[in-house]
This record gives sequence, structure tokens and C-alpha cells, in this order.
Amino acid sequence: MNEFDQFVKHALHIKHYVRYTDDFLIVGNDPAELETFLQPIQNFLRKRLKLELHPDKVEIRRYTKGVDFLGYVAFPHFRLLRKKTEKRMYRKLGRVIAGYQQNRIAKERAEASLNSYLGILSHADAYRLSEKMKNDFWIKIH
Repeated sequence: MNEFDQFVKHALHIKHYVRYTDDFLIVGNDPAELETFLQPIQNFLRKRLKLELHPDKVEIRRYTKGVDFLGYVAFPHFRLLRKKTEKRMYRKLGRVIAGYQQNRIAKERAEASLNSYLGILSHADAYRLSEKMKNDFWIKIH
């Protein structure tokens, strides 16, 4: 994907671009300008990298409405965890707790899982959620 990064930066001259694995985000002030990037990007991905943009995941929207990216919803001055991500975390942590209660998982392993999720939450404005998760975990583990 480095070839794509170089294309976006040097051929299209896009300043506000970020990519993580196969997900990328372009931020701009002019929706019409953003729209003009779509065809060259599709062509480059198709011809050079044999890739296609997912038709349901391309959208041009106001940043103030929040941008869904990598499990978070980013706003101009804060970042929230996506609801789907929160539900998935609780579901998986519930399995870890059940495994601990059934003596299939060691306490250290269960605590490591909790700490992993707290690390994810540390990248969002999620203080209340992290406190709730810690409380729920410790009540069920003890």
C-alpha cells in the first residue's frame, strides 16, 4: 500500500490523508474537491493494486458529524468508541469472565484481557465506560 500512499500524497497532492492497513481517510474542506479524488483513487487501486473500494464504505460527510474510522468515531475535538466495538468488547470480556469462573482461564489471563480493552478505551474519551468495565469485571471476577 506504500505505492498508494505515494500516489495520494504526490500525484493527488492530498495533505490530510491517513491510512491503517487497508482503511484510509481523507479530510478536506470542499466536498466537491473530495469528490474529484474518487475516480483517480478507484482507477489507481483497480489498475495498479488490483483492489476495489467497498461500495458501502465510501462516503463524503461533514467532519462535525463524526468520522467512523478503526473502531472509533472521531469528532473535531474528541473521539468516541463505536457502539458496535463497545458491544463486541463486552461480549468478548464476558466470555473471558465465564472462562475464569469455570477455571478454564487463569486470573492473570483474564486481567490481561481487561487491560487490553482498557488500552483501547484510552484512545477515546471513554472514562465512564472504562470505569464501568473495570467495576463490572472486578465484581464478576471476585
